[in-house]
Amino acid sequence: MSNSNSPSHAKRALRLTAQRKFELYLATRPADAPRGELVRQYGVHLDDLRHIEQTVESAALAALKAQGRHERLPREVSPARVLQLEQELGEKTAALAELSVAYTLLEKKERAVSPASSRASGSRRRRAT
Repeated sequence: MSNSNSPSHAKRALRLTAQRKFELYLATRPADAPRGELVRQYGVHLDDLRHIEQTVESAALAALKAQGRHERLPREVSPARVLQLEQELGEKTAALAELSVAYTLLEKKERAVSPASSRASGSRRRRAT
């Protein structure tokens, strides 16, 4: 029978917010950091820690690159803008699919006409000689 009021359960029950993930990342940076103990304290698996590390490091690189180009970091996008962009993407995907079908049909039509016209021009050449 497990005790749901145990201290370790209470620690695991804490929501792993972005701030707490970053705290975990920072706590695991020293070479002598007890990674296993920290992972248990935060209630995550080692694979979760690796994912957090990759996320933090790639975000830091992106920010440093943008800073080097004197660009502004992208701001958060509103849900309405996301929906608008998804709709535009859907429309463009559908248009591209239609163009692809039209191109394929045109290509087939040209292949069907091309051998017939080359046969006709070849027979004319033979008659002319």
